[in-house]
Amino acid sequence: MGATQHDNILTQCSRRAFLGGLAALVALAAIMLDLLFGRRAAAQGSVSGLPVPDELVDATLKRLFGNRAFQRGDDKIKLELPLIAEDGGNVAITVDSTLPVSGTAAVSNIYIISDKNRGPMLAKFSFTPDSGRAFVSTAIRLATTTDVRAVVEMNDGTLYSVGKHVRVTISGCDVPPQS
Repeated sequence: MGATQHDNILTQCSRRAFLGGLAALVALAAIMLDLLFGRRAAAQGSVSGLPVPDELVDATLKRLFGNRAFQRGDDKIKLELPLIAEDGGNVAITVDSTLPVSGTAAVSNIYIISDKNRGPMLAKFSFTPDSGRAFVSTAIRLATTTDVRAVVEMNDGTLYSVGKHVRVTISGCDVPPQS
């Protein structure tokens, strides 16, 4: 083994040791911060609008929309979902709105909410004037038979809501839903 090969092996070993030590230091710092400030961080989570584990749908709606009233959006929003979902782990959903995405009263967000999932807010989609139109097509997971809502939030604070009842034959979630 030549001198250059020996120096390269020592450089790699010391580099590995340094990176390992750095990773351990970062992990230790994260644990210490959690121990010292964990309660404060949890309190900030509820204030900042972040979801709480096993949050009920009423608490989710209150957290997201406060006391604003929902208007029926049947003539403005088309919600497509199957009546019966054979597999709750992959349920196709489409939300299409005739409301504009630009102007003084424009769509800013579309929320998809399931009443009986452990985390009721399944998705939030944000729109800008460059979006073209308020249209979403995706797949969601449902824990059990439930009502699914699409809530369209306008930039002036107005809320439009539509919903459908979906019967789920096989749960798409590992943990049982809230009662």
